[in-house]
Amino acid sequence: MATLNAKYQPYPAYKSSGIEWLGDIPAHWEVRRLKTLATVQLSNVDKKSEEGQAVVGLCNYVDVYYNERIRSDVDFMVATASEDQIRRFSLHKGDVLVTKDSESWTDIAVSAVVSENFPDVLCGYHLAHIRPGGHCDGAFLSRAFSATGPGNQYETAANGITRFGLTGDAIREGVFPVPPLKEQRAIADFLDRETARIDALVAKKERLIELLQEKRTALITRAVTRGLDPDVPMKDSGVEWLGEIPAHWEVKRLKHLVGKVGSGKTPKGGAERYVDDGVMLLRSQNVHFGGLRLTDVAYIDGDTDDEMAGSRVLEGDVLLNITGASLGRSCVAKLSGKDANVNQHVCIIRPNQQQDEPKFLAYSIESRPLQDQIFNNENGVSRDALNFEQIGDLVFARPSKNEQQAIAASLERETAKLDSLVAKIREAIERLRELRSALISAAVTGRIDVREEAEA
Repeated sequence: MATLNAKYQPYPAYKSSGIEWLGDIPAHWEVRRLKTLATVQLSNVDKKSEEGQAVVGLCNYVDVYYNERIRSDVDFMVATASEDQIRRFSLHKGDVLVTKDSESWTDIAVSAVVSENFPDVLCGYHLAHIRPGGHCDGAFLSRAFSATGPGNQYETAANGITRFGLTGDAIREGVFPVPPLKEQRAIADFLDRETARIDALVAKKERLIELLQEKRTALITRAVTRGLDPDVPMKDSGVEWLGEIPAHWEVKRLKHLVGKVGSGKTPKGGAERYVDDGVMLLRSQNVHFGGLRLTDVAYIDGDTDDEMAGSRVLEGDVLLNITGASLGRSCVAKLSGKDANVNQHVCIIRPNQQQDEPKFLAYSIESRPLQDQIFNNENGVSRDALNFEQIGDLVFARPSKNEQQAIAASLERETAKLDSLVAKIREAIERLRELRSALISAAVTGRIDVREEAEA
């Protein structure tokens, strides 16, 4: 808030809202329950199609979760609906759609405002359809749902054990600070303009990260397929997609160089078996290019580890994600003396460390030729996946161990510089996103007066 307070002024006068979490509000604002501002309906339109019903577009949970505005460029799902459902749930400009249930309470009450009339598109299941009345602006209300304070009340109200949800009454009883309608629209317009500026900055920084990551991949690919000496004699590798390699290197399949290719399993009982401290259970979210990330590592007790003895991780094992969105990510297991195991989504590749350098193998897996092999071998039905035979058949260029070590050491130095730049850019992006969130919250709760800014 310090940055915002330095740039924007508060309102001239405030009064108590009477709500502890809201605190003071501008003196001319009101505190209103949502039911006095808008009509709220929980959608009963699902994605199943029924014969004889009209074909409609369906705005679903994902469309709202990833879009602050519902526009014509959203790829709506096709479904069918009854005449009553079309009458009740078709989308009008200014409607607000809100996620009403989710597997995570933090995904509750995510909102989007409808930017135009969609008579043939309906609010889908898992969403609440909110139509503002004459004294409420939909764009302002949608921003208020995303603000710290008004939005948090719905996280608190969500109930459930494995899935969290809001009743219609819980949504209607929500409390909002409400300025006059003209001021609501001014605040909404101001936030549209300012968040667009922040989003543009974030997009530029994300593009810079993409370019740095492309540079990282190119650097690694050149080193693990051509070595460090630009003048070394080359030969045809005999593999079309690999091209030329140094004349003294060889081409090998992974299975001929490692002592183990295997994965673990999820303990019987799943997350209920996790403990606060014990043996690390490494999952796909822990395995990243460049090393393990252990901020959210799970732990299992010694008995569970004994049950999973076949999937214990040793120092220097190369770990490879073999299913899901993180397929192909890999790194060397640096355990610092700690015990570890893996679940079924992570493959253990155990090189013969007397003959091969694990870091070189991990970098090779990160290179473009190996990643291309991995993604050409996807065989999952519902998820992308690799089996052990396909992993063993991966082909890579192999120098001597001494040269592997020299290449790995060089890549560690060079990639560390790139990784440091990426980390700084990610920090800057996070600060921008925090600023964006703080700006929205401050504007819709009256902490800052943006009326003049909106007019400008």
